[in-house]
Amino acid sequence: MSAPTTQRPGDCAVRSGEPILQVRGLEKHFPIRGGGLLKRVVGAVRAVDGVDLDLYPGEVLGLVGESGCGKSTTGRAILNLQPATSGSVVFEGRELVGLSRTEMRPLRRDIQLVFQDPYASLNPRLPVFDIVAEPLIIHGLTSGDTELRARVRQLVETVGLNPEHTNRYPSEFSGGQRQRIGIARALALQPKVLVLDEPVSALDVSIQAGVINLLEDLKNEFGLSYLFIAHDLSVVKHISDRIAVMYLGRIIEIAERDELFERPAHPYTQALLSAIPLPDPRRERARQRIIISGDVPSPANPPSGCRFRTRCQKFANELTDGQRELCMTVDPQLEDRGTGHLNACHYAKARAVL
Repeated sequence: MSAPTTQRPGDCAVRSGEPILQVRGLEKHFPIRGGGLLKRVVGAVRAVDGVDLDLYPGEVLGLVGESGCGKSTTGRAILNLQPATSGSVVFEGRELVGLSRTEMRPLRRDIQLVFQDPYASLNPRLPVFDIVAEPLIIHGLTSGDTELRARVRQLVETVGLNPEHTNRYPSEFSGGQRQRIGIARALALQPKVLVLDEPVSALDVSIQAGVINLLEDLKNEFGLSYLFIAHDLSVVKHISDRIAVMYLGRIIEIAERDELFERPAHPYTQALLSAIPLPDPRRERARQRIIISGDVPSPANPPSGCRFRTRCQKFANELTDGQRELCMTVDPQLEDRGTGHLNACHYAKARAVL
């Protein structure tokens, strides 16, 4: 069922219809068990702690943040590979949270995952043909050996590899080629959504560009939607339509790509962007970097109020005692605070940092 055309905060353009994937209040907590015979639960690691996201058809939504902030766990919880503690994940009108493996199986055709490490995600004992053919066989999408071989050949060619090499094993390919094999496997079921979990972080910079260009071509050719998880802001800027910034299990800012890079509002986003080196030496020397002090707090015991306040330069140097009290006691919600996009900061002020 289609909804009227609406303008949502943080959208890069007017979008018609509903999101293909809608995430609300998603939580994934890992129990901490104490010593003793009973191993009772004494706490929880709040890896994902109330995430809201919308992914629209044909869109690339980038999800960025420091290592350990919960990005990959979010992707796996969305796919139900790690069952969510609570929350809602609606894909094309169907709730995914709480579905069993059997109930999820037919939905796997429409939403697939490309793993981070191409050296670990491919079975070293299987040739490329078997790796790419496996999902086709499991879901019964080909009627015979001839059709199966033709389909595998087509998939391998689509990702830029030589179909004559499908009898080779993963160890005979480079990292970039292995990631292309992983992408071919994900495309085998003709999905509508790909969750890309840092798909180029394990590759050399010279290889990353080729894989990113391939992903862009595939999105345009097949009309795919991507949730692109990464920590490299330069890569995210190149491929994303909108960007969500994550910190300590929460989304703290969402905006259209150019808006986020030109006018970041949250102090954490501003600090991340200020760390990107500029190609112009004069501008690089002239600008003032925003340094994030301290370590990331434990997700088992996050700070009260604003989770970023313990490392926030604005909190330490710019706010009054009364303003700091608000940051320490009230958890800011993700909403439009007059900056044109969503952020979770009581005193956000958009400003250029590049």
